Amino acid sequence: MQEVIGSTPIFSTKGNHNGCLFRFRHMPHYIYILYSEKVDRYYVGSCQDITDRLGRHNAGYSKSTKAGAPWQLKHIEEYDTNSKAITRETEIKRKKSRKYIEWLISSAG
Repeated sequence: MQEVIGSTPIFSTKGNHNGCLFRFRHMPHYIYILYSEKVDRYYVGSCQDITDRLGRHNAGYSKSTKAGAPWQLKHIEEYDTNSKAITRETEIKRKKSRKYIEWLISSAG
């Protein structure tokens, strides 16, 4: 294998990597709760990049949240897999309870 010249590789091309050239960084998944004063509503969602997702909600990219902009991030939970985050998001949504969401927000602090 030829060494990379003229750049700084992120991953070394030398050494034993157990047969794998690249190692990937684990990306956490999140569930989040947003609140809009404008429409007095909460929104529950999941994603990998909270900053990007909040920006997209506030820019009107999501039909279901467009009318409520600006949204405020009120609660966040981190999970190691997308399926765990989606399971938790579904659990919160199935309760259909504003009181539960407000309890989650207040108990997290």
